[in-house]
Amino acid sequence: MTEPQTAPTGAEQNTWPAPREAWWAVLIFGVTMTINQLDRGLVNLLVQPIKTDLGLSDTQISLVMGFAFVALYLLLGLPIARLVDGGHRRLILGTCVAVWSSCTALCGLAQNFWQLALFRAGVGAGEAGVAPSISSMMADLFPPDRLPRAMSTMAFAFVCGNGAALLLGGLIIGAFAKIGTVSVPLLGELRPWQMTLILVGLPGMLASLLYFTVPEPRRRVRIEDVGKQTPSLPEVLRYLGKNARVYAPMFIGLALGTMVLSGTAAWTPAFFQRTHGWSPTDYGVTAGIASLITSPIGLIAGIWWAERFIRKGRDDANLRLVAWSHWLALPFSLMMPLLPTPELAIAASVLAGAISVAAIGAQNAAILTVTPNRMRGQMVALFLLMFNVIGFGLGPTIVALLTDFAFGDEAMLRWALVTTVAVLGTLSAVSITLGLKAYGAEVKNARAW
Repeated sequence: MTEPQTAPTGAEQNTWPAPREAWWAVLIFGVTMTINQLDRGLVNLLVQPIKTDLGLSDTQISLVMGFAFVALYLLLGLPIARLVDGGHRRLILGTCVAVWSSCTALCGLAQNFWQLALFRAGVGAGEAGVAPSISSMMADLFPPDRLPRAMSTMAFAFVCGNGAALLLGGLIIGAFAKIGTVSVPLLGELRPWQMTLILVGLPGMLASLLYFTVPEPRRRVRIEDVGKQTPSLPEVLRYLGKNARVYAPMFIGLALGTMVLSGTAAWTPAFFQRTHGWSPTDYGVTAGIASLITSPIGLIAGIWWAERFIRKGRDDANLRLVAWSHWLALPFSLMMPLLPTPELAIAASVLAGAISVAAIGAQNAAILTVTPNRMRGQMVALFLLMFNVIGFGLGPTIVALLTDFAFGDEAMLRWALVTTVAVLGTLSAVSITLGLKAYGAEVKNARAW
């Protein structure tokens, strides 16, 4: 049962957590996101060896990467988010990190499609409570004018984790490939990709203990919400429907954009292997180093532009940066599969990624800024249902279906990637752009909170 919302009294109303406490929390959140990206991104590098060893088709491996991951996420996301809106957020976070890390390691023990799908579903279950908890806490750790910077700073861990997943994943895969299949007592024979998954699942189990050191910030609520219980899902849905002009273009655009990002990320390592003859280690090390260099530059540029828009008095500052990012990344994403050499393709891929990550902080701040505290967890969870079910669930599978059935040849993967980006990438940018006016008006109204 959740507690009614309360508000601080007197001078406490305008008091925010000490900067050292707030930034320590950001550091731990960053560690969480780094491990998250390492666990999630590693599977993309392992597509070909998993597919070969378990005898899977492109469509089957895409289901493991996508729908298996979102299955329990879909069922548990909203119940956990309701706990987030009224419960102990750091305890929820620590538990979720431990669950998903354990299931990542268990993926390394899979012997067939169904076992792998089951353990991937467990990874999704663990991740279901992470983003709502972090988003809710971040909005109570930093005042609104500092939130984009804080979210962008935490996003460094996201992009570094993505780069680390490629770099470390490539190196680990290469190391285990040299060792070959080994026999482990109680576990039997383990192939290189299985040993890789087991190894990267262990750090998250230890990281979950760090949440004992994270402060639980005071919740900040609207005056009219003081004393109210945590809202039910129907209440949140009614609020969402009432403000559909604000949320719908943003949610739809970001979900479509995630389909493009997840679909291309899932199949780019396989594309380089099939088209350019690169091994997972070749691709992972090269793309990982390039991403670790360029993505932080993109994030810094994103922080600068978001704060520049805010200083100019633009109420739609956060969402405006997201729209710019989508439009600017689109041509590079389209070029990547069509370029004649792997070096040029890597360059285009990395540039598209750097432009995309520039908007991560603003994207998260955009949702939090217009959502009342008492329903932030559930609102973020609703968004993530679209984000993950439509984005991560459908993205890899759409590319696989185009390859298997529209083009009928795995060597035609490049055209499946081009088609996905051209159609869905354009629709995503258009949707977000159309929502700027309504979003800006709602940000102006939200200042009254």
